[in-house]
Amino acid sequence: AVPRTRILATGGASHNKKILQVLSDVFNAPVFTIDTANSACLGSAYRAIHGLVAERNVSLADVVKLAPEPKLVVTPTPGAEELYRPLLKRYADLEQKVIYNTASSC
Repeated sequence: AVPRTRILATGGASHNKKILQVLSDVFNAPVFTIDTANSACLGSAYRAIHGLVAERNVSLADVVKLAPEPKLVVTPTPGAEELYRPLLKRYADLEQKVIYNTASSC
């Protein structure tokens, strides 16, 4: 996983701890949720604010400092990274083939 990676889950599936555990294991990252209504819309609003203040060199991190504190829900299962790392690489390689294969009939 990328250093300091974390997943912020929102929406209905964010209430299912088993789904969140799979996300955590596959991406080898802790999963957080925000206890607020319409959290996906909240993320869009923060991005919009960031766009409005971007010319003043305000970072997205500074914009979201007032956001509700995310709650840690699950962490990766020990050993899961060894299982999923090669699969993630394979997936990324296949995705690149699909994206850059101009002869594809997709």
